[in-house]
Amino acid sequence: MLDARDLATAKEAVLFASLPGELAHSILQRSFTKTFRRGETIFLQGDPAQNLYVVLDGWVKLFRITQTGAEAVVGVFTKGCSFGEAVAFDGSPYPVSAEAVTDARLLVVRFGILSSMMYERPEIALAIVSSTFRHLHGLVAQIEQLKAHTGAQRVAEFLLELCSIDDGSCTITLPYDKTLIAGRLGMQPPSLSRAFNRLEELGVTITHNQARIEDVTALRDYMREDRSAPWRKAE
Repeated sequence: MLDARDLATAKEAVLFASLPGELAHSILQRSFTKTFRRGETIFLQGDPAQNLYVVLDGWVKLFRITQTGAEAVVGVFTKGCSFGEAVAFDGSPYPVSAEAVTDARLLVVRFGILSSMMYERPEIALAIVSSTFRHLHGLVAQIEQLKAHTGAQRVAEFLLELCSIDDGSCTITLPYDKTLIAGRLGMQPPSLSRAFNRLEELGVTITHNQARIEDVTALRDYMREDRSAPWRKAE
């Protein structure tokens, strides 16, 4: 049985936040938690899809292996995020692999439970669609970020997402290693290092797994800067 803390975290996920409270509670009480060590596989691309997951603690990455053997990071999820909903309806295999990038504890929700309840409670299907749409929206945002932002701007946005304040200075802990950060941002590790160097001019200092931001507002202004502005001024 889930404790109050786990229930509260699970209900932050879009899937359960979209459901009536009593229905969400019923599904969650029929689910279970599982712990994974750092680097442990949760499922592999092509495995039969049987469960969806909510991160209760830690970080998880979703990725695909390309034809050249390179790893393409699709997403990185932390506390209160869900993944695996997209294959809930048709029984297709997982289109990506999932791995714990830190020690992680996950809530495991079996698709069989959702299917057995869905006919009487169609809200479940709508919640799954809503959650899947949220993931799609996130992927679209990633594509926009890759197309419209420089590498340094993408790193700035990543750091700002971890920052808990809107202005002033702050120090944040990088949640996972720099190789994964580079993959998450569509960069190679050397490009990430150059981006960190570029951000030093804006008061960002990286020491091991700590990032010190001297001026959050200035970093946000830089992240939002339109890199096409100089070209438009020349027209």
